[in-house]
Amino acid sequence: MATLLMIGTSKGLFLARRDQAGQPWDVSVPQFPMTGIYAVGIDRRGSQPRLLAAVDSSHFGPSVAVSDDLGAGWREPDHAPIAFPADTETSLARVWAFADGGDQSPGVVWAGTQPSALFKSVDGGETFELVRSLWDHPHRTQWAAGLGGQAIHTILPHPADPDRILVAMSTGGVYRTTDGGQSWNPGNVGIKAYFMPDQWPEFGQCVHKVARDPVNPERLYAQNHHGVYRSEDDGATWTSIADGLPSDFGFAMVAHPSRADTIWNFPLQADAVRFPPDFKCQVFRSQDAGKSWQPQSAGLPDGPFYPAVLRDAMCTDSADPAGVYFGTRNGEVFASADEGENWESVVSNLPDVLCVRAITL
Repeated sequence: MATLLMIGTSKGLFLARRDQAGQPWDVSVPQFPMTGIYAVGIDRRGSQPRLLAAVDSSHFGPSVAVSDDLGAGWREPDHAPIAFPADTETSLARVWAFADGGDQSPGVVWAGTQPSALFKSVDGGETFELVRSLWDHPHRTQWAAGLGGQAIHTILPHPADPDRILVAMSTGGVYRTTDGGQSWNPGNVGIKAYFMPDQWPEFGQCVHKVARDPVNPERLYAQNHHGVYRSEDDGATWTSIADGLPSDFGFAMVAHPSRADTIWNFPLQADAVRFPPDFKCQVFRSQDAGKSWQPQSAGLPDGPFYPAVLRDAMCTDSADPAGVYFGTRNGEVFASADEGENWESVVSNLPDVLCVRAITL
């Protein structure tokens, strides 16, 4: 089974491919060189997978490129595919996330941006419109910016109900709609914001990433700015699952593509000390929905390890057993073909890895 990795970096997009596990990876030269690729997406719903890349050019500004031939060719529109309406008096800084609308919404692709906004496409990601209901939410003027900016980075349509969508942002927290985006409500009960005067606010939490369980879609997992949580009610309430991890700080949270209760996390020491705990390169996996955690490091670097893994720089593929992948801020990418039991290097000496996505072919 062939695998394609999209690796977004601070200096372009790299594509890594191999025809089957155990073979060496063939890594492309950079595409969109000297641009930041902060988000990549893979829409598997068509006859051919569509790849999306958020291209952030310091000269031309942010854009979205699409490919229908697995990255052999790309096209960008002449116009800005994502732009704020003039009456918002706002300009797009960056695209942070893509998500397809699910099997019940063919053609729908969502994009999360900086500043925090949600955009919807009905043509597979070629043109987008602002979701005004979230932009006009009365809380929006009070959403703050984290160190990485103010952005929507997580978009999770419900697989059984296209009217239910969850988004998460830094800084603002989780918001949910159950009516197709006509209205939005915060979903942060149980998530602590230790940096605020009221440490249990209705909104304002700095959520770093949220993942959905593939078998129990009401179950969600979140990595917060200090705090790791699980929800059993589609984000209405949350409980801590940080016990067993060496730290509750980090960015990445990834769920198994087809098996319940299995998630991966890459902890860091603390918000002010963004090194792995004990300077060890370790992924942590839970197979019981966060009740317990086990380190996974076979094949990863043994010596002192200092780079961080960003929120979208870890992913899985759709294989069984699942492949797991992550990239680091020093330009290394690692892969496991057996759900994290054993790791291998895909490529090193890349620019700063910002995002990674995988597809099995």
